[in-house]
Amino acid sequence: MSKSIFLAGATGAIGRRLCPLLVSSGWRVVGSTRSAQKAPMLREMGVEPAVIDVFDSAGLKELLAAIRPEVVIHQLTDLPHALEASKMADALERNARLRDEGTRNLVAAAVHAGAKRLIAQSIAFIYAEGPTPHGETDPLLALTHPVYGGTVAGVMSLERQVIEAPLDGIVLRYGLFYGPGTGFDWPIASGSVHVDAAAKAAELAVTRGEPGIYNVAETDGAVNCNKAFQSFGWHAGWRADQ
Repeated sequence: MSKSIFLAGATGAIGRRLCPLLVSSGWRVVGSTRSAQKAPMLREMGVEPAVIDVFDSAGLKELLAAIRPEVVIHQLTDLPHALEASKMADALERNARLRDEGTRNLVAAAVHAGAKRLIAQSIAFIYAEGPTPHGETDPLLALTHPVYGGTVAGVMSLERQVIEAPLDGIVLRYGLFYGPGTGFDWPIASGSVHVDAAAKAAELAVTRGEPGIYNVAETDGAVNCNKAFQSFGWHAGWRADQ
């Protein structure tokens, strides 16, 4: 029987690009969604749908115990399409809670189920001002930042939980997404990454790379992604139609 992967956030912008990659690699993929209406989309991709909210800690632990996944992938976000400005303030608060409390529930469920590896989505665009390109050890914005302080707190919580968990924890600090499902056809700022390339990094991280934090973005001077290039054999130009 194929080994299993649990993909949290399977119907998101990255999840929809990642599911076919994992399935084609021979994994049994169980993908989560909060909406039963999205279950048929997952089935069409060869994914077993699991309708659950990451804040349901008991339900999540029970689900993963039944699946017993080898790998758990955390691609959960709660952001408006095309980062609609009028909705971003509330979205940043929801995302910070998701990265803190949601990650805590997912890590606990993964460990309880005996998972060997946990891969989590983080971001590469909250580094503090300083020489570029930013490496993974560069400081992040201050927790007192008037706009992104809560975001930084959420990111720090997510990354700490993943790295300190008793399994192989890998954090992918993605650049700003563009491509199908994002609302952006082209990069909107430096340090961006196409969703296909971002998904490919997660697929490669399933079987490659030492535990740790990796920048995953285009080489345009904003962040240094040599660690991902060398550890995963990843490159930012990868697209699903290759």
